[in-house]
Amino acid sequence: MRSKNHREQTERGVDRLARRRNKNQLTDKQRSLIAFHAQRSPVTEQFKSLRTNIQFAAVDKQIKRLLICSSGPAEGKSTVIANLATVLAQQGKHVLLIDSDLRKPTVHFTFQLDNTYGLTNVLTRSETFESTVQETPVENLHVLTCGPVPPNPSELLGSRAMERFLNDIDKDYDYILFDAPPVNAVTDAQVLSTLTDGVVFVLRSGKTEKEAAVKAVDALKKANATILGTVINDREMKETSYYYYGEKKK
Repeated sequence: MRSKNHREQTERGVDRLARRRNKNQLTDKQRSLIAFHAQRSPVTEQFKSLRTNIQFAAVDKQIKRLLICSSGPAEGKSTVIANLATVLAQQGKHVLLIDSDLRKPTVHFTFQLDNTYGLTNVLTRSETFESTVQETPVENLHVLTCGPVPPNPSELLGSRAMERFLNDIDKDYDYILFDAPPVNAVTDAQVLSTLTDGVVFVLRSGKTEKEAAVKAVDALKKANATILGTVINDREMKETSYYYYGEKKK
């Protein structure tokens, strides 16, 4: 029969092991920015592969402005763009991530930034870019949050003010990434695609319906968007407990 002291020692050992496991586990916030918090993880390696694929696509054409979009909500595009921006910055590139989802912005949550002022203020000239752009814990990565949600998102994104603004800041960054609303919900992504050099389309394994994806791609093509490739998000691999983010094979 085990002694009381032995049981107490066992319980303390179990508690220590549990605390150690919890310490090693990533929080939800950290998982959404895994390329920063777990730079050697298999998932981070897939984001680096995505970075390489985009850079190879730029052999014959400069790709500086990138639009990341999806057919519908909750397909992981905001997670993909945050981590893609991170791995680009980790390569020593100067990167600006713009939250151009002027309806349901989320980038400020991912990076835990203030969203009092942002893109909408810059476009309406109530604030300057210099006063609204924010640094992040990731070296070389700046974020311009959405700012106050406007009543006319599509008009703002397609305005001459938006075009002038991008032309003004182009020289300061190697990459400018845009997080956009779902393609099938509103026209914002199509509007933004005319201002960018390429589009990365995000699908969520087991969630995105084929018909919805085809409809979204057709809408982007009608806007003459250059679709660089597709990311399959949340695809679980049998040999690992991590999720796979990669380019869809044709």
